[in-house]
Amino acid sequence: MASKELKDYVRTIPDFPEKGILFRDITTVADDPDGLRLAIDSMQDLVKDVDFDVVVGAESRGFIFGTPIAYNLHKPFALIRKKGKLPWKTVSVDYSLEYGTATLEMHQDAIQPGQKVLIVDDLMATGGTARAMIELVEKLGGRVSGILVLMELEGLKGREAIAPYPVFSAIKYPGK
Repeated sequence: MASKELKDYVRTIPDFPEKGILFRDITTVADDPDGLRLAIDSMQDLVKDVDFDVVVGAESRGFIFGTPIAYNLHKPFALIRKKGKLPWKTVSVDYSLEYGTATLEMHQDAIQPGQKVLIVDDLMATGGTARAMIELVEKLGGRVSGILVLMELEGLKGREAIAPYPVFSAIKYPGK
């Protein structure tokens, strides 16, 4: 039997959350041990030549992929969470969503000035969340080495929205 490719573990759900959308569901990657291992290994391999000191991931799917990469590479993992979820002093940034705004926060001591940071998330779409995470890292004096994602929806041009920061994608879908 031929081995599966990473895309084979992603479930595509047509017309969710609305007609005309092809939703790419990563739960089928995470709930399969071979899929999860392939995702982590593939993502980690993409950044093997990137210089970084800290891995940062956004709640909650950035935790799924960022934490094992940090563990494997013996790097610290810093959390980005929704407003009001972190227990200590934070820095925050507001960002735009399709309908409204949201706020992301980090502990003010999560990144030290000058540290090189790899941001990890599950998806690059329009780049809005990535832009907010970049702003948080830079507010703390960190330098973003790159953004690593499991999958990228190229048609939404998120990569262009956060240029010149490098984006590393394990899976690329040409549409939206």
